[in-house]
Amino acid sequence: MRSGTFLVGALFVAVVGVLSSIFIVDEREKALVLQFGQIKAVKEDPGLAFKIPFIQEVVRYDDRILSLDTPPIEVTPSDDRRLVVDAFARYRIADVVRFRQAVGAGGLREAESQLADVLNDNIRAVLGAEGVTSNTILSAERSTLMDRIRVRADGRAAEFGLDVVDVRLKQTNLPDQNLGATFDRMRAEREREATDERARGAEAAQRVQAQADRTVVELVSDAQREAEIIRGEADAERNGIFAAAYSADEEFFRFYRSLTAYENALKGSNSTLVITPDSEFFEFLDGAGLSGTPNAN
Repeated sequence: MRSGTFLVGALFVAVVGVLSSIFIVDEREKALVLQFGQIKAVKEDPGLAFKIPFIQEVVRYDDRILSLDTPPIEVTPSDDRRLVVDAFARYRIADVVRFRQAVGAGGLREAESQLADVLNDNIRAVLGAEGVTSNTILSAERSTLMDRIRVRADGRAAEFGLDVVDVRLKQTNLPDQNLGATFDRMRAEREREATDERARGAEAAQRVQAQADRTVVELVSDAQREAEIIRGEADAERNGIFAAAYSADEEFFRFYRSLTAYENALKGSNSTLVITPDSEFFEFLDGAGLSGTPNAN
C-alpha cells in the first residue's frame, strides 16, 4: 500500500514536471528563457518549447507594433514662435535580447519611458534646427520633419532593442499666452494681403477700362471713316447723276434746280421773301425762263 502511494506521488510529480517544462510561444509574441536572471534561450518562432522546470522561467514580449503617446512639449523654431507639440510613435521590439539587457525587469513600462525621452529630445532637435520655422512645421514639409525625427529616434532606440516604425505630430498649437498676439499678426497679414489684392484688382480694372476705351475710339473712328467714304461716294454718284442730267437737257436741269431753290426758300406756312420783281429768282415763275425752251408749252 505504501509503495503504491509512493508510485502515485512520483507519477504526479513527473506529470507536473513535464507540464512545467513545456510552454507555448504565440505567433504574436517572442519569449526568453531565463535561469537565475540570465538569458538561456530565445524563442521567436511560434509553437511548443521546453525549459527546465522550477529552475528556468519564461518572459514573454509582444511582437506586434505598439503605440506610444508622448506628453505635450514646448519647442522653439528658428523664428522664435514657441509651439506646443503633441506626438505619438509606433514601435516594435526588434531584438528581445538587447531589450531585456537594456530595460531589465522593467519591461515595456521602462522601455516606453526611455523611448519618450528619446522622442522628445529629437523633436526639440529637429523642430528647433536652423531654417525650420513655425510656418515650415505647419506646412506640407511637416511630413519631412516627422520622417527626420523618426530616423534620429530609431538610431537611439536601437540601443535598447526597439525599432521605431513611425512618428507623427498629432497637434501643433501655440501657447495660450501667445494666441492673442499671433491672431493679431495673422489678421494684419491677411488685411495687408487683401489690400494688395484690391490694389492689383483696381490696376487690372483700369487696364481693362483703358483697353475698352481705346477699342471704342478705334471702332468709332473706323465707322466715321467708312461713313465719310460712303458719303463721298454717294455725293460723287449724285453729282454724276446731276452732271448726266444737265448734259442731257440743260434747260430742264435749270428749271429743276430753281424749283428746288423755291422749295428751300419758302419753307413753312408763314415764310416771307422780300425780292425785286425783276430778280432772276422769278424767271421760271413768270414763264420767261421757259420762253426759249423748245419743249416748253
